[in-house]
Amino acid sequence: MHILENVPLSSYSAMRLGGNARYLSEINDRFEIAPIINWAAQNIVPVIMVGDGTNIVWRDEGFPGLVLINKIKRFETFNVDDDNMYLTVGGGENWDSVVERAVSMGYSGLEELSLIPGTAGATPVQNVGAYGREVKDIMTTLEAYDIMQGKLVTMPASDCAFGYRTSRFKTIDRGHFLITSVTFHLVRSNPKPPFYDSLRLYFADKSITTFTPQVVRDAVIAIRSAKLPDPKVVANNGSFFFNPFISSEKLSQLLEEFPTLSYSVTSDDRIKVSAAWLVEQAGFKGAHDAETGMATWAKQPLILVNEKAQKTADLLKFKQKIVDAVKDKFGITLQQEPELLP
Repeated sequence: MHILENVPLSSYSAMRLGGNARYLSEINDRFEIAPIINWAAQNIVPVIMVGDGTNIVWRDEGFPGLVLINKIKRFETFNVDDDNMYLTVGGGENWDSVVERAVSMGYSGLEELSLIPGTAGATPVQNVGAYGREVKDIMTTLEAYDIMQGKLVTMPASDCAFGYRTSRFKTIDRGHFLITSVTFHLVRSNPKPPFYDSLRLYFADKSITTFTPQVVRDAVIAIRSAKLPDPKVVANNGSFFFNPFISSEKLSQLLEEFPTLSYSVTSDDRIKVSAAWLVEQAGFKGAHDAETGMATWAKQPLILVNEKAQKTADLLKFKQKIVDAVKDKFGITLQQEPELLP
């Protein structure tokens, strides 16, 4: 075990903010987990595992225990037949690299999730989704270290309590499991319409009528690259707010006053409002806040950018300004998407 002490957590968050970890260690193999968990228990310190830090924000107080950085690598395929494959990837694998490799092999299932930053092990925690696809649609099982039982366990997707950008790993079992690998069911076939609106419009604009996993991946990369900053270059956590759900009564009320309200109806008849539209209409598109050193990205108001902020308190103050403005104008309270740790 190689355990560092008093490590700045700003280096382990895409927002570049946060205090220090009392202890920190990288995990490169799932069998390294049990000994280090035993060490933490003997030293009576809490444990938390993270990946690239693209969807987390550390508090200014830091973490008084042991932070584990998931670096577990694995890319293993199992062909069921000519058209079906199971792909198991390590929790520390770069997610977009996983998508790229799967697509290059001619398999479909992951292409809509291209260019999403972070590690594979983080995708089930958030039930990552984009362009009409969610991790729950393709994941079959995951392997995790169960801290309570002190052993590795395998869990089917049906037991993960997946919801919109959430799972049991963010709620009832937060901190209980350390995800070591994830398995997906992929198919050797071409994606078929109908596509998510932004993809459909892109294909129409480019006169694309033949669809392969690579064609869809290329389209997603082009769309995302045109409006979203690279967290390796610009300090940000991606979309900072969830798209809120409202009642039909609330929708009718809002449409009377705001007829251009951007919303959609989900497959289970829930009404989802565009958080980006709300933030923009509240006056925060391309905003630069001198008080906090924070800003919103000019091409996508859901992206909060750290320009000069020194503390997480600055980020949270700026966030609250946006939440209050949206609440005052629309009567809707936005909820933060990146997890505030610990």
